[in-house]
Amino acid sequence: MSIRRPELIFPSEPTLEGAGVHLRRGVGHDRGLIERFDPFLLLDDIHSKNPENYRAGFPWHPHRGIETVTYVLRGEVDHGDSLGNRGAIGSGDVQWMTAGSGIVHQEMPQRWDGDMRGLQLWVNLPASHKMMSPRYRDVAAATIPECRMAEGVTVKVIAGRVNGCEGPVTDIVRSPTYLDVTVSAGGTFTHPTVASHTVFAYVLEGAATFVPGDPRSVSADHVVLYGNGDSVAVAPGADGVRFLLFSGEPLREPVAWRGPIVMNTEAELERAFVEYRDGTFIKEGRHP
Repeated sequence: MSIRRPELIFPSEPTLEGAGVHLRRGVGHDRGLIERFDPFLLLDDIHSKNPENYRAGFPWHPHRGIETVTYVLRGEVDHGDSLGNRGAIGSGDVQWMTAGSGIVHQEMPQRWDGDMRGLQLWVNLPASHKMMSPRYRDVAAATIPECRMAEGVTVKVIAGRVNGCEGPVTDIVRSPTYLDVTVSAGGTFTHPTVASHTVFAYVLEGAATFVPGDPRSVSADHVVLYGNGDSVAVAPGADGVRFLLFSGEPLREPVAWRGPIVMNTEAELERAFVEYRDGTFIKEGRHP
């Protein structure tokens, strides 16, 4: 097996989003790395003990051309959308939303007594699916399998497969892998990857080396973008490590991206915003 080596290692950056939410951005087009992370577009990390840093939330806004994945580690996020879905995502829950032809929704983090943390991943849709029917799915924490691998290694499988454990979300257009990996001190995590796929990790807690023998220890709030290979191997530091691992097949298509809408051409992008302004953006459901 050919073990992947990190090509890029960099910290997530503090930024403001929504109505004034303080978060850290790990992946986003402002970094100028769209092609390197294809088909992944964005990874945001809300992490605060101060409710004033996140309670303003993300009021009603549109999406088209992407899928969004919200993973709440600790806390609660209320949501609603133009398809009529309403509810709350609690600790350990996942919300997988396919914007497709167009959806309008809101995500409002609620006051949490302690360290609230949630992440959102954007996955691009291919041109053939940009205008597909929007859909929404809640994934309860209890349905996410926790796979025990080698000694000291546990993996929550949100999407994809690990050692016979399959994630509960199986109908994602690009069929990515999304793993929440915890490795205790002294353990080692190894995992096969498809050689042609984009693979990256985001460190949540602790520190680790992301290839055997690498002197670089990667700490919390850092992104690791892997190079070519067909497997990854991660060795934790003295206090162990928890990280998210993502893998997906690149689209290799043009990207036209403005705010919450991602299309293939500037004309398609402009059409989406014109439709939003004139009230014809929603093709299914109704504007809330």
